[in-house]
Amino acid sequence: MTRLFLLLLFPFAVLAEPATLIRTTELKKDPATDAATVSQLEADTTVDALERRGGWTRVKAGAAEGWVKMLALRYGAPGAAKTGDSGLSQLFNVARTGSSGTQVTTGVRGLEAEEITNAQPNAAELRKMQGYAATRDAAASFASQGKLESRAVEEPK
Repeated sequence: MTRLFLLLLFPFAVLAEPATLIRTTELKKDPATDAATVSQLEADTTVDALERRGGWTRVKAGAAEGWVKMLALRYGAPGAAKTGDSGLSQLFNVARTGSSGTQVTTGVRGLEAEEITNAQPNAAELRKMQGYAATRDAAASFASQGKLESRAVEEPK
């Protein structure tokens, strides 16, 4: 009976995966850029990746626990050569979104470095993609109908 109970709880178990921060980053209380900052974590800090939600990963760094942007992490034990995460921690996080309801997909799966290096353009697909582009007039009409206003945005440094 005890073994059966433990097996039923397995899907809810936290599967920690070792990772290292590739840059200094803020540890957030929730998976959102405007969430409260718990602390600042330095580059090369070793963490345990616990859960993914959209473009965020919940991590534990010592006694601190919170969320960091997924792209700030390198999976695997420190110093270990690894091309990506094992996907084990994602097993129970399929199709989850953040509190904003948006889904972020990052990375290229299924392609080897050689395939990317030797990639060739596909003119037919490029023409197809260009067919989806909106003209300046169509975009202005859409913006006008939605009562949108033009706003200058400063380029990030």
